[in-house]
Amino acid sequence: MNFLYPGFLFALLTIAIPIVIHLFNFRRFKKVYFSNVQFLKEIQAQNSSKDQLRHLLVLLSRILAIVFLVLAFARPYFSSSDQKDTKAGGNLVSVYIDNSYSMERLDKEGNLLDEAKRKAKELTEAYSLADQFRLLTNDFDGRHQRALNKNEFIGMLDGIKISAAGKSLQQILNRLAVDPAANKNHQAYLISDFQKGFVGTRSLQIDKEINYSLIKLDANPMPNIAVDSVYSLSPVHLPNQAEKFVVQLHNYGDQDAKDIPLKLTINQQQKALSTLTIPAGRSIRDTLSFSGLEAGWQKGLLSIRDSPLTFDDNLNFTFEVATDLKLLNIRGDSAERYIQSLFSTEAYFKLTEMPESNIRYAAFSDFNLIILDGLKEPSSGLAQQLRSYIENGGSVVIFPNLDAEAMYTSFLQALTLPTVQQLHVGDPIASTVELNNPVLEDVFEQVPKTIDLPVVHRYFSYAERSSGDKQSILDLPLNRFLLARYNLGEGKVYLSASSLDSKDGNLANHPVFVPIMFKIAFASSKEQPYYYTIGKNSILESPKISLSLNQSLKLVSTNFEAIPEIRQTPGRTRLYVADQVRQPGFYELKKADELLSVMAFNDDRTESDMQELTETEIKPLFGKQNIAFYNAQRDALAMNVDLKNNSGELWKLCLILAVVFLAVEILLIRFFNHTKNIQTT
Repeated sequence: MNFLYPGFLFALLTIAIPIVIHLFNFRRFKKVYFSNVQFLKEIQAQNSSKDQLRHLLVLLSRILAIVFLVLAFARPYFSSSDQKDTKAGGNLVSVYIDNSYSMERLDKEGNLLDEAKRKAKELTEAYSLADQFRLLTNDFDGRHQRALNKNEFIGMLDGIKISAAGKSLQQILNRLAVDPAANKNHQAYLISDFQKGFVGTRSLQIDKEINYSLIKLDANPMPNIAVDSVYSLSPVHLPNQAEKFVVQLHNYGDQDAKDIPLKLTINQQQKALSTLTIPAGRSIRDTLSFSGLEAGWQKGLLSIRDSPLTFDDNLNFTFEVATDLKLLNIRGDSAERYIQSLFSTEAYFKLTEMPESNIRYAAFSDFNLIILDGLKEPSSGLAQQLRSYIENGGSVVIFPNLDAEAMYTSFLQALTLPTVQQLHVGDPIASTVELNNPVLEDVFEQVPKTIDLPVVHRYFSYAERSSGDKQSILDLPLNRFLLARYNLGEGKVYLSASSLDSKDGNLANHPVFVPIMFKIAFASSKEQPYYYTIGKNSILESPKISLSLNQSLKLVSTNFEAIPEIRQTPGRTRLYVADQVRQPGFYELKKADELLSVMAFNDDRTESDMQELTETEIKPLFGKQNIAFYNAQRDALAMNVDLKNNSGELWKLCLILAVVFLAVEILLIRFFNHTKNIQTT
């Protein structure tokens, strides 16, 4: 047992007062006159034992009344009776309040978040002023990590609001395990609706020194429809080009949702409308088409009307409409200009040509795609520069010169690509197409049984290494390829087995050559994700950004500005924003006053699924750890009893006992049968 105010125990010395009073009876004797005193001695002898017993009982009642009154002011308490290791430091009470979007729902008591606050206040009443409290929410604020007294804790409860930050149950348990007061008995209370997305399905890692109590809030069932995701069917975005975006909506309710209006706006201008019917518990997709975009960054917003939960009714996304794509063609002495003829048909492609004899290595970083067309003497210096370019995210296409077999063996080896094994010359060999390759995706509407494919008269076979990073595009017999893609660092290399020279085959003149090269060029364009998720994506990626020594980047929005931590990786610049972004919307990435990109953030859609887990589904995830599980409404009485047992503060009991013993003293004096002291004269 411990005492909140042990200094009051010195008042126990006051028990000497009734002892002294009973040792020295200061009351005067009363004279009583008797006509006949022959039975006086017999009466005194008969009542002396009762009189002595009465005095002892009164003395004991007064002493106990004083003792329990002093103890009531000293505030005695004891720790949990089932605590494994009783510690002298008292209790540390950690309370987690789920303040995610799902806590906006209603139950019989009103808003779930408000009820969670009331439950937290009730918890504090079961503990003494000597105990310490710690508040935890999904925001993971630093001020919530420190220990508070009871009044500070109650005051901080009122400031909790719904937050866009989403955390998992395992993250909450990990945070609770950071104990600022290791010498205290740690009691942890988790108040939540315990959604399936929050709890998860995997076993939980817990601190066995903490006593966990889960308090579940049950919300009224309600429908909810969410805008889940969006992606584009266009490989690139061009000015005034027709655009097609696919949007996915999900109905998390148990009834069909009919005539749900869907609206798409770009830069605050309405571009498309649709009306959808979504079956219960199902997802559907719809394609929205529009055009008329100008060059630059586009801010898109998909929105529906669905109440009462509205946090997932809007989806922000961004993309850039580029004016051009820069390509570099390094060519040999061939008189044929297939590459030049191919890309000159589209103004979007800005092709620069360099002869093999005059290559400007410093300009490589300015281009999205580099094409090597029939080089006679590819040098080791070129291989070194290309390897650095590829590892930093660049794309390279290699059409070899079949008359320079020895030169290409060492050149490809320097690029860590398969080396030339043999030059094959003979009858025309037809190739086959790998339809599953992303380069050929959407190229063919349908593939006939007898398809006309490129044929080659001369080609290289390569000494294959591990094929884990290889993807064939056009195949040849005997497990050889005509065109294949290799991943190298952050970039890609497209290696051809034959040249574009007509004497070696008809690849350059075949209709399939155009879409393949266009798709390779489009794939070389480095686009950032359409959107990020608050609480999940703390690392933002951007194409390589060059900064001088004193320059920095900043992420800005309305009433928001943050300087992200920058880490340069091959071909990419990574921005670490931690949990600084907490509101959905559009954020501009700037270098000084120069706009580099626009990024979109959305709320986590995990909260959209309102399915809740039950006690029988949650408890097994804690393994053998004994946890207390309460339903906030059904088990309210049991929870209150357990709270009282968990932290037994005894001052009320002591006060009651003090009153009881005072009453016992009064009854003894008033009703106990006794005789008065008699003095004869």
